[in-house]
Amino acid sequence: MLYFFKIFSRYIFIISLFYSYGSAIEIKNPYHAVDVAGKQRMFTQRMLKDYTMIGMNNSFGNPSEDLKKIMGEFEDHLQSLHDYTKNPKIKKSTDKIKELWLPIKKVLSQKPDKGHVGKLQESLDELLSLSNDATHLFAKDTGKSAGKIVDMSGRQRMLSQRMASLYMLKVWGVNDEKFKEKMTSAMTLFKTSLETLEKSTLNTDEINKLLGEVKKSFMFFEIMNKSNSAFIPALIYKKSNDILKNMDTVTRLYVEVKKK
Repeated sequence: MLYFFKIFSRYIFIISLFYSYGSAIEIKNPYHAVDVAGKQRMFTQRMLKDYTMIGMNNSFGNPSEDLKKIMGEFEDHLQSLHDYTKNPKIKKSTDKIKELWLPIKKVLSQKPDKGHVGKLQESLDELLSLSNDATHLFAKDTGKSAGKIVDMSGRQRMLSQRMASLYMLKVWGVNDEKFKEKMTSAMTLFKTSLETLEKSTLNTDEINKLLGEVKKSFMFFEIMNKSNSAFIPALIYKKSNDILKNMDTVTRLYVEVKKK
């Protein structure tokens, strides 16, 4: 009897652990769908950033717990998006993402290996591309230009994590011949998108203030990219999360503005 009780208790513990990392959500409207879909793009780069931090044995920000949390959220949000949409083209898109996600999830669940991170980066970039396509489809499905602003604002969250993950890989000693090209591309897109957002007619005083804070944080990445000095990974981690937090709020505010 005691044996079965132990087995049952262990089963309940595993199930509860699984759900503690998930965050199933109810998508309320088309603009909320664009916000959630856009966040999936960011998750692909945040998972790579966490994986790299763990590989470097750097515990700043508790990347091990963050990685588990984000993996759960990516999976649950993907299912929420799939269940929400009635558009067959979007459902086909989310099905492709599900198929690609499974082998990536397996690698992320294992101990980080520098020998595997190159392939993992390629797979996550492919996942990013598919998630980006899905976001554009959700934005188009709103039938309004405001959907594009929510899409662009949400993409800034992803770019903050992409810039950080690229730099983390460099610090870890992962050789990427296209590092400079990828970093320049991400930073240029971030800067031009920020300039567009600053001119949006949807902006409130709160949004403008937050965009101002994002601009200040981004200046750090511009300085970092021009410098030959090595920056502390923890500092990169923090600055990228500062941008992420503020852009997440901005994106949510754009969604709220459209509801009024």
